[in-house]
Amino acid sequence: MLELTAQQKNPLFAIQCLLKGFQWLMRKELRKYFLLPLLVNILLYSGLFALGYFYLTDLINSLIPDWLSWLEWLLWPLFLISFLVTGFFTFTLVANLIASPFYNHLAARTEELLSGDKVDIEEQPMLKVLLAETKRIGYLLSRMLPLLLLFVIPLVNLIAPLLWALFGAWGCALEYMAYPLENKGLLFREQRQLLQQSRLSVLTFGGVVVLGITVPIVNLLMAPGAVIAATVFFYSANNVDNKKQASK
Repeated sequence: MLELTAQQKNPLFAIQCLLKGFQWLMRKELRKYFLLPLLVNILLYSGLFALGYFYLTDLINSLIPDWLSWLEWLLWPLFLISFLVTGFFTFTLVANLIASPFYNHLAARTEELLSGDKVDIEEQPMLKVLLAETKRIGYLLSRMLPLLLLFVIPLVNLIAPLLWALFGAWGCALEYMAYPLENKGLLFREQRQLLQQSRLSVLTFGGVVVLGITVPIVNLLMAPGAVIAATVFFYSANNVDNKKQASK
């Protein structure tokens, strides 16, 4: 079983990888792998913005009971952030499903630039890949739906934003870290077992991604930036660790 290195378990390393991921978006060698997914993201996020503009305010106000109206100045931003994360996370799953073939190649090309060597994507039987994707979607939905129900339960809905934020961070990490791992032949079960070795570092990675997808303009570039960052996260740390072992 693969194990995360000490470097990968450091939350600061996860942040460094994300910064590098955004820097590498400027590299011409990578542009062709995310231009079409970028167009898909623009269309989906435009649709989400239009829906939110017409319905979000009324929905949030209906969830805040009258006796807590004096706290509306505090609760309204919390609910707004929660629903933005919910919507963006859902749309992100759809966008990534469409863009998946491009992101796999984006991760492979990023590793080639990091290593200087040709990277071959380890192809899996289609049935096995579909089953793994079904497990990932089922895993996320089985946790997403109960969390959404918390928003309609009085008092409990006050902590729902925090629980949703944590789930969103974990879900985004699972989503974007999957691409470089899939290229190495690891499917969803193995990916989850690997990432569970350091929840703090993984949640830091996913948390920054969640914040990014709630910021206009930044959210359009967050997905390819996160794929590049995830590749840096796995390749750079393992490469350094291998060099240390070889020098002993």
